[in-house]
Amino acid sequence: MEKKVVIIGGGIIGLSCAYYLSQEGHQVTLIDRGKIDHGCSFGNAGMIVPSHVIPLAAPGMIAQGMRWMLNSKSPFYVKPRLNKELFSWGRNFYRSANAAHVSRSMPALLELSLLSKQLYRDLAEKSTEISYEEKGLLMLFQSDKVAKEETHAGEIAKSLGLEVDFLSKEDVQQLETGTTVNAIGGVHFKSDAHLYPHKLMFFLLDSCRKNGVEFKEETEVNSINIQNGKINSVSTLSGEISGDEFVIAGGSWSPELTKQLGIHLSLLAGKGYSFTLLKPSERPKIPSILCEGKVAVTPMGSDLRFGGTMEITHVRDTKINQKRLEGIVETANSFYPNMHVEFPKKEDQWYGFRPCSPDGLPYIGRSSKVSNAIIATGHAMMGLSLGPATGAIVSSIISDQKSPVSIDLFHPDRRF
Repeated sequence: MEKKVVIIGGGIIGLSCAYYLSQEGHQVTLIDRGKIDHGCSFGNAGMIVPSHVIPLAAPGMIAQGMRWMLNSKSPFYVKPRLNKELFSWGRNFYRSANAAHVSRSMPALLELSLLSKQLYRDLAEKSTEISYEEKGLLMLFQSDKVAKEETHAGEIAKSLGLEVDFLSKEDVQQLETGTTVNAIGGVHFKSDAHLYPHKLMFFLLDSCRKNGVEFKEETEVNSINIQNGKINSVSTLSGEISGDEFVIAGGSWSPELTKQLGIHLSLLAGKGYSFTLLKPSERPKIPSILCEGKVAVTPMGSDLRFGGTMEITHVRDTKINQKRLEGIVETANSFYPNMHVEFPKKEDQWYGFRPCSPDGLPYIGRSSKVSNAIIATGHAMMGLSLGPATGAIVSSIISDQKSPVSIDLFHPDRRF
């Protein structure tokens, strides 16, 4: 049965929902507070990573995070402030960072990731413009300590059925022929892929428009109108928008929306930075993560993108921390000594907010408090990687079909 669906949020999650819902014949309106071509999904690392099966809330992360807090250039930072939401999020993170949580989460995350990868393959058959490639992901390291950690993570992924190679220093250089690599070894997750994010977003936008999706950009939702446990409409400056079903896919802004529904969504913004080198004379050919600095490196067509850092903060924090960018540049030059990566000019510096749940799992599903509200957010650094799968799941929920994968662990009303 055709339904009128209103999606709030135009990032990769909202656009993926619009794409699959419109494919099913639903009438879709997508609302975004800004310009859809300027969101977080456009500047990310473009990695599709089934290898990332261990959630952010894992044993050892708290101790590591405390050490990183003392370093202004470190890849992880929690911006301290007297705030009830931050305290609650931190408490929930602490409760989740245990082996039992990781063990439960890994199969569910892997299933979600593999579904997304298959959907990306399907999208790539419809458009070569998105620059989808399956070259895997190299985890590169320079110390014995990190080598041990990454090898262990690789062994876990291998035990779950993923194809993984463990590389010596010589193996790394034999595989990565694009530039000299200063690493003592690496782990090659051969099941991973990558693409050019902004090309993907434009493909989805174009496809949605052809399918009749109505876009309302630079339109902020001022209030959500509820009657008898259901949303009938949302109010904006340009008028009310009614619907049968409402999808909250507002990324880091989602808690502001769910609060109006009586839903407390434990979610904080994780600010990340990136910059892109256009047609560098020398560049790596295989997407990599430089482990000591947690820097993502992705070849995109003839360009190369560096991204990194996770600053747990809030959506009003729009300042770019130059020290964090320095950390990314220094890490890049440490691993790629022949590239001589320069500090990016101000106009080339990009940041975006990743919506981070305290247990490292996304929120996907209907709320029990509002019967026609579906929550789709909290994907943190995995938004692009998990976008199509989330869109397909939301479409199945609204179309009254069976979900393609289990989403029990992702329920938006879950307790920590």
